[in-house]
Amino acid sequence: MNTGMNGGMEMRTPLKRARGLGSAKDGTHHFIWQRVTAIATGLSGLWLLGMLLALRSADYAVMHALVADPVNAAVLVAFLLGMFWHARLGLQVIVEDYVHTPLTATLAQLAILFVCALAAIAGVLAVLRVALGS
Repeated sequence: MNTGMNGGMEMRTPLKRARGLGSAKDGTHHFIWQRVTAIATGLSGLWLLGMLLALRSADYAVMHALVADPVNAAVLVAFLLGMFWHARLGLQVIVEDYVHTPLTATLAQLAILFVCALAAIAGVLAVLRVALGS
């Protein structure tokens, strides 16, 4: 038995008090995707960093050919998608934790979604434009 806030004995267990305070189902999915996107962004970022360091004195034509290579273009696209997805997940948690007004939280979540999506689309289109030779 536990002592309640008013000094009396409370008969409920800690599990019984916790029930109904929110779902424990969505957090695991979010946690896993945050880790997956972090790993994908980290690995592809290391690939791109190594590539850029190896060619730091290369001219425009060499860099253009490097991005036009399908493997490098795919890694660059994976980096962009993983980075912006990871950013959206992280910013979503910040809004959920610190914005307490429902309307403001909803507007902030929508703004985060649209900005991250537009930035990812713009980045992918830029890579495709270079890779496809336009």
